[in-house]
Amino acid sequence: MSPIFRIVSPNFQGMGIGLLYGQSPASLRNGRPLGYPVQREMSELETNLAGLEKILLGGPKIAVLTGAGISAESGIPTFRGEDGLWKKHRAEELATPQAFYHAPALVWEWYDWRRGIIASKEPNAGHRALVRWERYFPHFVLITQNVDGLHRRAGSQNVLELHGNIWEVRCTREGTITENYESPLNPIPPLCPACGAMLRPNVVWFGESLPAETLEEAYAASASCDLMFVIGTSAFVQPAASLPLLAAERGVPIVEVNPQPTPLTASADFVFRGRAGDVLPLIDERLPAGSTGG
Repeated sequence: MSPIFRIVSPNFQGMGIGLLYGQSPASLRNGRPLGYPVQREMSELETNLAGLEKILLGGPKIAVLTGAGISAESGIPTFRGEDGLWKKHRAEELATPQAFYHAPALVWEWYDWRRGIIASKEPNAGHRALVRWERYFPHFVLITQNVDGLHRRAGSQNVLELHGNIWEVRCTREGTITENYESPLNPIPPLCPACGAMLRPNVVWFGESLPAETLEEAYAASASCDLMFVIGTSAFVQPAASLPLLAAERGVPIVEVNPQPTPLTASADFVFRGRAGDVLPLIDERLPAGSTGG
């Protein structure tokens, strides 16, 4: 298995590669890690990147799974735990069919608040790298657990949104799905322009099943890819967490990009212990110049 690296911001003490094997910032002096020569650190990183480069230049079928981590880099909270506490309500209390049935206005006020936060954020370098890869690789599928729509806003086209999209609404009577980027919403709850029925967010709530067609496509992409990236996800939430295991069982190389270890780490062939916005551009640089379409 390839070495595990911690990639830090290029602005961190002027170094693009700063902490190796989990060293703390306190162990750095004058921008150099104590106990690990910079030359060795860079050499090992180059080995890891070079091994991945060989696979990428072979034009593999690529599947990518992203989680909350890549959105957090853009400043979007997870809306879970303390991040999700709103007017003394927890996400688990509001993101349910039962809550919507009993208090639709309250649920929509919460989603309106969330949409306002998301609207103020922008895709980051990790999102943009994935857009370029989609243009470069003929077979590229992006699977995301995020509902914020940042991948699409960055320019990604072939996106499977396992948990839906907060910028889509669904008619509770007809089931039609449309985009709605109004923020703040008026009125609350919003109504279907066609039939006047109440609209709901087109997201998967607690107790609901993932959209069958989207999940089937995600399984198919994971079962047929030649290389899989797993970026910014805890690898705990099912069924998304099982997708990279489908690829790993076939001997497909797995690339994990995450600041923290996950249950998937032991199964990964390339592990970059860092942020997507720092790591993906490093990998992107290994592709032929100009081939990614900017």
